Amino acid sequence: MAGFTEIDRQLFPLEDVASIKKLFKQQLEGTTEPDLAWLSIIVGAVENSLTCNRTVTVQDKENNVEGCAKIPAVEYHISQALYAKFHALIKGSVDLTQFGTGKYASRELVKKVSDVVWNSLTRSYYKDRAHLQSLYSYLTGNKLDCFGVAFAVVAGCQVLGYEDVHLALSEDHAWVVFGEGGMQTAEVTWHGKGNEDKRGQPVASGVGSRSWLYVNGQPVVCDRRMEVAALVSSINPTLGQNVEAAQVALLQHELLWLMYDLGHLARYPMALGNLSELEEGHPTPGRVPCAALLREAIQSARVHYNNQHVYPYTNQGMYHFKHKMYKEAFESWANAGDVIRQYNYSRDDEEIYKEFLEISSELIPQVMKAVSSGHSAHSILKDPECFAYLLRFYDGICRWEEGSATPVLHIGWARPLVSSISKFEAEVRARVAIEEGAAAERFLNNNYREAEPQDDGRDLRPSLAALAAACSEKILNPDFLLQGDGEPFVGNDSQGPRPGSPGTSKQPDETPTPRLQVTLRSHKMKGLRQLLLAEKLNVGAMSLQLTAQSQVHVGKKQRPGVPDGPELGPRPKRSRRE
Repeated sequence: MAGFTEIDRQLFPLEDVASIKKLFKQQLEGTTEPDLAWLSIIVGAVENSLTCNRTVTVQDKENNVEGCAKIPAVEYHISQALYAKFHALIKGSVDLTQFGTGKYASRELVKKVSDVVWNSLTRSYYKDRAHLQSLYSYLTGNKLDCFGVAFAVVAGCQVLGYEDVHLALSEDHAWVVFGEGGMQTAEVTWHGKGNEDKRGQPVASGVGSRSWLYVNGQPVVCDRRMEVAALVSSINPTLGQNVEAAQVALLQHELLWLMYDLGHLARYPMALGNLSELEEGHPTPGRVPCAALLREAIQSARVHYNNQHVYPYTNQGMYHFKHKMYKEAFESWANAGDVIRQYNYSRDDEEIYKEFLEISSELIPQVMKAVSSGHSAHSILKDPECFAYLLRFYDGICRWEEGSATPVLHIGWARPLVSSISKFEAEVRARVAIEEGAAAERFLNNNYREAEPQDDGRDLRPSLAALAAACSEKILNPDFLLQGDGEPFVGNDSQGPRPGSPGTSKQPDETPTPRLQVTLRSHKMKGLRQLLLAEKLNVGAMSLQLTAQSQVHVGKKQRPGVPDGPELGPRPKRSRRE
């Protein structure tokens, strides 16, 4: 069969991480396309054998990677039998004569393949359980999560010989592109209860609704090798709460570095985020460090996806938070707010809603508590940039809410927001100039800048301030003004003090600090402008403004509910495992 060569076969049985890495490398560097079904069966076999129906051991809890390169052997005859089973299922269920003989897949064919996969799944299981994303899970237990269904559809189309059908990934959903130039889209899996019947439909309605689920039409559209990267990125080493199977984590780590070295992660921000977390836990000597990988993910999202992805910034924010780099964390969260402002909240966006709620109600309050006492006291609370970052973050949340059918903000958001703002003293808040921008204005990546100094008779340079103050008593020297020669003033006192010296009259006590300018674009935050800069904060008025429902045009406030559907893999790996 096309999935493996005699060279591949010689690697069996696969007994360690190195042998699987070599198999992947041969597939990725071969003259033919890598076979998705074949590789998914291999890594699925390893993951399932090491994670499913296992008792967590002391070594698992210690997450010891030393000596974990050995894995339960993957035998050739077993993997080959599963591979043949998948081919027989797809080819036996899809009559290609019904779909024409064209080079490109039709919508009807894509829907047929998705129906074949969907209809062969076991119904009596929770689809959001872990370790259900591989074809091994599908072929041994008829179970797949929603990423697994999408991946299986693409693999099935590859079995049928269609090279135009590819995986499209947002940050929490998957669909396929097909046709000449990949210009057509189709739903092939579900997201949330009641969405099963969308299979075969284009994703245009989701993109048009400006839901984060569809990233404003800026998904990661894969080629075959990026689909292998998606397969690797979806590997889940989780054994239990904050416990991982060390061999599975090492396998994913090594394969992601292989994909990185071959250039297949350059356009894949989420996979770069997964690699960065693995590096943070177990740094590889001589490799790009975790923080740099996080920056690469952000750069990838900016260059290739019009900065429409949120997770690169929240992943970076979490890294900074864990390393007590609180100002940097605030900046990352502000940048995440700048991205989410471009969307309209919907019930399908529950995952990112939970992410932002955690930042607002847990992480930021923890930062405020940490910097309010002890050796870190006031380290960022006297920094107007940090106050500006906080405003940008919440302005993005409020703008996300506008135009949405379901409100975002409730008292659970308002309380930590008001509490966090109140930690900044009035003089710090006064050093931020708040400007009101048009609601429809596109966001700026850095949504604040240094404001022009106020026209209050002061200048940033003390020498000029001194000159201005002395002009009421002395005559200026023209040579000094035109050429910089001589003393600034003429007359008997021309040898008197130069501007800025101790004897100069009316010299300012200190250099005025330039103000930062922040542009607010949400109605709610613009409505808070005067309250934010007041010497004494009116907590009640701020809370009322934030929780008001008039801006979202809904009759009854509803707190966003948790969808019944599964969480989609590949998701960013979280150090705080759910």
